[in-house]
Amino acid sequence: MLTKQRHEMILKLLEEKGSITVTEIRDLLKASESTVRRDITALDKEGRLVKVFGGAIANKQSVTSHEYTVAQKEDFSREEKEKIGKFAASFIEPEDFIYLDAGTTTAYMLNYIEEKSATYVTNAVVHAQRLVAKGMKVLLIGGELKASTEAVIGSQAVQTIKNYHFTKGFFGVNGVTRQSGFTTPDASEAAVKQAAVEQCRKSFILCDYSKFDEISSVTFASFYEGEIITDRRISGYEDCKNIMIAR
Repeated sequence: MLTKQRHEMILKLLEEKGSITVTEIRDLLKASESTVRRDITALDKEGRLVKVFGGAIANKQSVTSHEYTVAQKEDFSREEKEKIGKFAASFIEPEDFIYLDAGTTTAYMLNYIEEKSATYVTNAVVHAQRLVAKGMKVLLIGGELKASTEAVIGSQAVQTIKNYHFTKGFFGVNGVTRQSGFTTPDASEAAVKQAAVEQCRKSFILCDYSKFDEISSVTFASFYEGEIITDRRISGYEDCKNIMIAR
C-alpha cells in the first residue's frame, strides 16, 4: 500500500472514531508498527492529527501534558470532590481488598472511609498515613516518589501491583472521553494506574464534571473499563450506563 493511501485511511479512521491506537492501525492496514509510527509522526507534523502516547487523536481535540501540583489541585472543584469522595467511600464493604490511587479526589474519600475489616493498598504516602491514623490496615506500594502528585511510580510499583488481586479500585483521572478513555499526563503514573485497573475486579473512576471531554497525554484504561462517579449529568454522555451521579 502506498504511503498516501495509508495516510488517507488513518485520517478516515480518526474522523470516524476520534482516536486510534498504533495497534489498531497496524492490524487494519496490515503494516508494521514502525511504519504506522512513521505515518503518525508525518501526519502530526503536517497538522492533520495529534500524536499521543500509543496512537493518535483527531486534531479538533486538545491534548494537555501539563499537570498541576497537589497543592494547586486542592482548590479545584472542592465541593464536587467532597461529594464524589463521600459517595465513593460508600462502596467499600467488609473484607474488601481495596486499591486507592493517589490524587486529590481519592483523598476526599479518606474522610468517609470507616470499614476497618477491609485492607487498603495505595501508592500515596499521605493516603497511607491518614488511613493508618484511623486504625486501618494499609499496604503502601514501594517505588519512586513523584514530587508533584505525591504518587509512588516506577517499575517496582507496577510489579508489586501485579502480584495483588483487588476487589475494588478507586482512581483519579485528568481527562475522560469515549474515544480516548481515561487519561493522565505522565506515562509512568499511567503505567501504575493501568496495572492497578487490570488487577481490580471492579474499578471506579472519580472525576468531577470538568474532566469530561478533556484529553491528557496517556490513556490508562478504556472508557468502559471503569464505573465513573461524577457530580452531575454530563451533556453528550446521557446514554452511558457506567456513569453514576454522587448523591
